[in-house]
Amino acid sequence: MHDVIEQKVIEIDMRGQVCPACLLVAMDKMNKNRDVLKSGEARLCIKTDNREATTTIPTTAKNMGYGVSVTKMDTYYRLCVGILAEEKD
Repeated sequence: MHDVIEQKVIEIDMRGQVCPACLLVAMDKMNKNRDVLKSGEARLCIKTDNREATTTIPTTAKNMGYGVSVTKMDTYYRLCVGILAEEKD
């Protein structure tokens, strides 16, 4: 039996912002929350309508050792950064 631990979600809404501002804010949040992101206690979810951010943020996050998912919503993109599910065991 596995204990279910609720993962904290750190949300950033950057709709209307352009790169490099999106990338810089995301990097700041990743650095400030490094311990909880790396441990799997939390994940960082970013809402953006800037298409360039859907490549710059994931590339940077992957280079920092995080897993990233990008989901196209109706009017924006949702990027989630954290450890990959298979790494959490």
